[in-house]
Amino acid sequence: MEEPEIIAAGAVVSRKGPQVLLIHRPKYDDWSFPKGKLDPGEHLVACAVREVAEETGLDVRLGPPLAHLDYNVGNGTLKSKRVHYWAGRVVGDPDVSGYVPNAEVDDVRWVDLDKARQQLTQQHDKDLLDAFADVRRRSTPLVVLRHASALSRKDFTGDDDRDRPLDEQGTVESHHLVPLLAAYGVRRILSSSSRRCWTTVAPYAHVAGIDLKVTHTLAEEDATAGGVGAVVQDLLTDRTPTVLCSHRPVLPMVWDALGVPGTKLEPGEMLVVHHRRGAVVAVEQHAL
Repeated sequence: MEEPEIIAAGAVVSRKGPQVLLIHRPKYDDWSFPKGKLDPGEHLVACAVREVAEETGLDVRLGPPLAHLDYNVGNGTLKSKRVHYWAGRVVGDPDVSGYVPNAEVDDVRWVDLDKARQQLTQQHDKDLLDAFADVRRRSTPLVVLRHASALSRKDFTGDDDRDRPLDEQGTVESHHLVPLLAAYGVRRILSSSSRRCWTTVAPYAHVAGIDLKVTHTLAEEDATAGGVGAVVQDLLTDRTPTVLCSHRPVLPMVWDALGVPGTKLEPGEMLVVHHRRGAVVAVEQHAL
């Protein structure tokens, strides 16, 4: 398929039962999963969370990614469309009994997992449900983040490279990271003690009201395989969604500790590692 003309994102949202969340669209008279097109400049993961909120009234956090769907839409002139999906879980009250119907979505229902396949209209949504069944068990995200764009070493006039700041682009990137980290429900922030790292995650810490913990263990000058490995293993045994912000030379130690293939991250780029009971169950990479 050629580069799609329409990009969209959504989620297969579940709760105990097990049940999944379905919507009915009167324009098409179909039952499907909540989804929608990206706003200009919007990131996929932020779009998925926003669209679920707009179409169902529920706030969700994302789990492992699911396969994207490609298909054609439109009458007369067909346009190619790609929809990216994630598994999702509700934050707060999952009750949809008070949902107010509108022209776009006139019904929202929790449907038992074993009945949802019969209620879904499109075959590609049924296939998506089958893929979701393999990852629906709860997992925890660990966001491994390379610090945003920083002032170059040659332009930095300070005595200690730890004090080297973000550049103008990096400052913008640090704010663009806020909705991405929020989409995964990050509730703990662990950063290298270097200024360019902790200032990358400081905007999210402020918005989310979370303490920002810094450590020399993740700093470029002090990191060791043993120290980084101990930090990562502690995170893998905890169910708190976490972001770990460090440097390019430290990342290979993180990958080794996680047991995942080496991944090159550009400044401000992240690898989201979904884990359960100490084992990695899915990974996804995102640039700003």
